[in-house]
Amino acid sequence: MEARPKALGQATMTDFDALSVSTIRGLCMDAVQRAESGHPGTPMGIAPVAYTLWQRFLRFDPRDPIWPNRDRFVLSEGHASTLLWSLLHLAGVRAVDPDYEILGTPAVTLNDLKTFRSLDSHCPGHPEYRLTSGVEATTGPLGQGVAMSVGMAMASQWLAARYNQDGPSQGSGGRPPGNKQFSLFDFDVYAIAGDGCMMEGISSEAASLAGYQRLSNLCWIYDSNRVTIEGHTDITFTEDVAERFLAYGWNVTTVADANDLEMVARALQSFRAEHSRPTLILVHSHIGYGSPLEDSPKAHGAPLGAEAVRATKRTLGLPEDVEFCIPDGLYDWFESGIGARGATARAAWEAKFKEYANSFPELADEIERMQRREVPPGWDADLPVFSPDPKGVATRTSSGEVLNAVARNLPWLVGGSADLTPSTKTWLQVDGGAAFAPENRGARNVHFGVREHATAAIANGLAVSKIRPFWSGFLIFSDYARAAIRMSALMEVPVIHIFTHDSIGVGEDGPTHQPVEQLASLRAMPGLLVFRPADANEVVEAWRVIGSLRREPAALVLTRQAVPTFDRTQFHSAEGLARGAYVLADPPDGGQPDVLLLATGSEVALALSAREELARDGIAARVVSMPCWELFDRQPAEYRDAVLPPDVTARVAIEQASDLGWDRYVGPGGAVIGMHTFGASAPLKQLLGKFGFTPDRVTETARAVVEMAQADRRG
Repeated sequence: MEARPKALGQATMTDFDALSVSTIRGLCMDAVQRAESGHPGTPMGIAPVAYTLWQRFLRFDPRDPIWPNRDRFVLSEGHASTLLWSLLHLAGVRAVDPDYEILGTPAVTLNDLKTFRSLDSHCPGHPEYRLTSGVEATTGPLGQGVAMSVGMAMASQWLAARYNQDGPSQGSGGRPPGNKQFSLFDFDVYAIAGDGCMMEGISSEAASLAGYQRLSNLCWIYDSNRVTIEGHTDITFTEDVAERFLAYGWNVTTVADANDLEMVARALQSFRAEHSRPTLILVHSHIGYGSPLEDSPKAHGAPLGAEAVRATKRTLGLPEDVEFCIPDGLYDWFESGIGARGATARAAWEAKFKEYANSFPELADEIERMQRREVPPGWDADLPVFSPDPKGVATRTSSGEVLNAVARNLPWLVGGSADLTPSTKTWLQVDGGAAFAPENRGARNVHFGVREHATAAIANGLAVSKIRPFWSGFLIFSDYARAAIRMSALMEVPVIHIFTHDSIGVGEDGPTHQPVEQLASLRAMPGLLVFRPADANEVVEAWRVIGSLRREPAALVLTRQAVPTFDRTQFHSAEGLARGAYVLADPPDGGQPDVLLLATGSEVALALSAREELARDGIAARVVSMPCWELFDRQPAEYRDAVLPPDVTARVAIEQASDLGWDRYVGPGGAVIGMHTFGASAPLKQLLGKFGFTPDRVTETARAVVEMAQADRRG
């Protein structure tokens, strides 16, 4: 067990490690006690490990917490957030503004610690990316953090492959393979995970891929305190985790006592010495260490209580009646450790980058643009223009063509699919179409395997590393990845989620593969832009919007079946997509419409067919394409009213999905032709008839709402 520190006034330099750990434990207890909620036990148990990592190993400069080659630290067991808040405060991490400027103010003040879990505190209940500087990823949903750390480790190796260079003429100079004169990127990634993280399936998906990819710059620290909310882990979880990770191809080492700082340091050194496998450090810790509730599930998710806090402080050698005690000299101690080491590493990197910029100005410009989440000039110069074609092409196919055009001019666009690339049309042909692998770290295609949840989370890890990632799958399987998609939106990172096979158009594959509720579910997610383009040129415009996003993820929803490419000399330009919805076609005589036909994706062509039939019956119809509700809702009221005139109450919405949400556009006098059941297994033409996606059904419904509107006016 850890030697108890001497009384504070007697502390010497050799006591500062123990004193630091005790102080962190005290801050964690006090923050939870003051908030009257939180999780004190886990940070108290793993504090020695996190402290050792930060003070002795982590290459991180508190004065510039976003310098590109810093090591990454992810607290996957995000309920232990007080541990991170204490480290950020003691290390003196500086705040960063939304435009990536370093501020002179602390990221976490002592008052923030005192207002843990309070409104507007920089110490929320779980770590939140972009809210608090020094937080590399939003965590809390267990397993998300470790999965994102895989993306970060992949990013480090991809960045190294693309940007690390020898001098223009010096050659390797006898350096070992891969050790370039300008080694700008070689950061390591550390993640602390708990028993809950290890139980979650996403962690297994991510660990399996990391082992296959031999990500030797990745270190997971498994905080095995053997406690969950319901009790000790042996009620459900008795597997040999070390053996599991050995089977994944990981290097595994064990620390028998989290309080043995030297054993922890040796384990971290073994990670640094490993060059062919990711590392799992399995640490045995004691939840609520030093408290009367040590090793009890009661220490997990509630304050210890005032008496228990005082008793614990006595055990740890802290003054029992002093809250948020930070002993004299402790700030200087952290400054002499992580502060000095990080400042030296960053200064050396910045000096090297200046030399690099002189020798490789174009690559340096790319790096700087990436850090600001900007795109290079002319990134969209080669986007195709599709000619009218009544037979058309599937939007997944046109998207694949556009994606490759974007990739040629956006060098840090990287991605793949959850084992569906031939179907989602997302394989990049740049650089010979190579795949990211241990022998080719600079490739831009990634085989993620059948791992939707981890794939989306890994994409988030790439995004917080400033790479521009995309991943793809069938829309029905967005359910498997929903938690990670939500994390994209919560963190405000511009991940591109590409979903094909978007409707009952999947046909014979049947209802297991036919999405119904997924569109409504994605649209319900704050901060996510959902695009369902109607034809190839709307696909182009969707990519034009998506490519420029800096802080918003997008879901691009595409058809498997061919849809017509509209003749834009007859219909309005697809550029209207940038406003979310636009008038595609007005009545042939240019007069006031009697009815509005609203649709997205493949159903827009259906609306155009119905418009022609209605015209033959003397009913004037306007067709409105609504590929992105979120963008449309942001438009000024004048524009929205121009597209959907308030005095035209006869409206019909058409979409092969749940009709949830359409009521706000069609109003009480309108109707929605949508899905009210799951689909069926049959050829597409039969399905369209069965579920009412036919010109006759649309025209019949349109006539009914027009008659109702006329009756209302007469009445």
